[in-house]
Amino acid sequence: MKKSSLLACALLGLFVISNAQTVDKKWAVGLHGGRTTYNGDLGQGFYRLDQPFYAFGGVSLSRWLSSRFDIVAGVNYGEVGYSERINDKLSFSNTLTDACLSLRLKMQKDDDKFFSPYLMAGLGIANFSDDKINQTRNAPAVVFQKKGMDFILPSTGFGINFRLSPVLNLQLQQHFLLTNKDRRDGESHDANDAFLHHTVGLTFNIGAKKDNDKDGVADRMDKCPTTPLGVAVDAVGCPVDKDADGVADFLDKCPEVKGAVTAAGCPDADGDGIADADDKCPAEAGLLAMNGCPDADGDGVTDIEDMCPDLKGLKNFSGCPDSDGDGITDKEDACPELPGDALLKGCPDGDKDGVSDKDDKCPDEAGIAANKGCPEIKEEVKELFKKALQGIQFETGKDVIRKVSFTILDNVVKVMQDNPAYLIDINGYTDDVGDENANLTLSQNRAAAVKQYLQDKGVNANRIKSAGFGEANPVANNKTATGRALNRRVEFVVQF
Repeated sequence: MKKSSLLACALLGLFVISNAQTVDKKWAVGLHGGRTTYNGDLGQGFYRLDQPFYAFGGVSLSRWLSSRFDIVAGVNYGEVGYSERINDKLSFSNTLTDACLSLRLKMQKDDDKFFSPYLMAGLGIANFSDDKINQTRNAPAVVFQKKGMDFILPSTGFGINFRLSPVLNLQLQQHFLLTNKDRRDGESHDANDAFLHHTVGLTFNIGAKKDNDKDGVADRMDKCPTTPLGVAVDAVGCPVDKDADGVADFLDKCPEVKGAVTAAGCPDADGDGIADADDKCPAEAGLLAMNGCPDADGDGVTDIEDMCPDLKGLKNFSGCPDSDGDGITDKEDACPELPGDALLKGCPDGDKDGVSDKDDKCPDEAGIAANKGCPEIKEEVKELFKKALQGIQFETGKDVIRKVSFTILDNVVKVMQDNPAYLIDINGYTDDVGDENANLTLSQNRAAAVKQYLQDKGVNANRIKSAGFGEANPVANNKTATGRALNRRVEFVVQF
């Protein structure tokens, strides 16, 4: 009957949870059970499955000391023993009551961890009663009683806690008991008697958590530890703010509608001190004199009616300015500081050629739009540039300009001096005789030589660009001598 009761206690522990109290609930009481195995003069039976099942049950009381340490007191009651039938050694059984006080080191510092291994060490006492030591079949049967109390020096162990809730935790534990005597197994030779509790158990964490403002949230978790008594709080102890406007419901005059802190939680979308219900411009901070509407530029036209709300303007232009007084508002005026023509977006055209002065490369001389306001290129200039195509000659295979070309180049210099708005591109080309890369380099060098000549004659370098294109863009057939001569050329292109 006794064995059945102890076995039932152990089986109960398989379905329950064990000790891991926390800073909030510092005490834990427990119920546990399992199997006790033996090691001593008769043999090693700690992990032998062929031994009888000696069950035990017990209770524990533990106290949280810190995030690393607990102190545990436990009492166990059950059977111990050993049976070796093969080698004809003695067998014994006994009733053991043990009590231990241990310090437990938790490997996980956080009390809220689900999985937490630990080590334990301490001292205890063991009381043996009603023990029976039986001789083997090779000797006469002997039954005798030995009772007594031993010290447990030391009591050590290890285990794992599984935290299933703030109150309940599952534990698997190995608890080693080494007695200070060597006589409870009927033999006294070398090692003292030792026992190992294989344990599962159940504890309930108890105790009142520290909660100064009595809101039901422990101080260590409470982000608002001074909440007034009776105020509803959230999971972290702060007053509930259902509309999330920064004003707690118990202070919020409009708790169901997100509002402004300055308006006691009621909506004031623009923060101008005028309630949205009375504000004709509830989305913009405004003036009381304008029924809550703003006038950012102070021109007497409310922003909602002002086409230029950031610029002080005129009422007859819907609040927009006209700085140059030409009847075109600044925001539509491409030249807001100068009176101009509406056809040119408010810009002036001094030479009346239809190109505004700001875009006119020749603002004091009437021209054409194609030349950015400059006059059309004169026929004599076009003719000069046409002559230059073949008239500029170089030493064979070199970028040295022959003297025969100087007259044409000097005329180009004069054109550039007479027409300061001209920009000129100098493009060099060759025929397809010889290596293509060499021809490209030669064309570049010849164009650069012409540019240098013009610069040396006083034409500003910023007005000249040179480039070589080698055999590209032929103007005639390279299969004939005449065609190749035409392809060896220097082109002048006027830009503005």
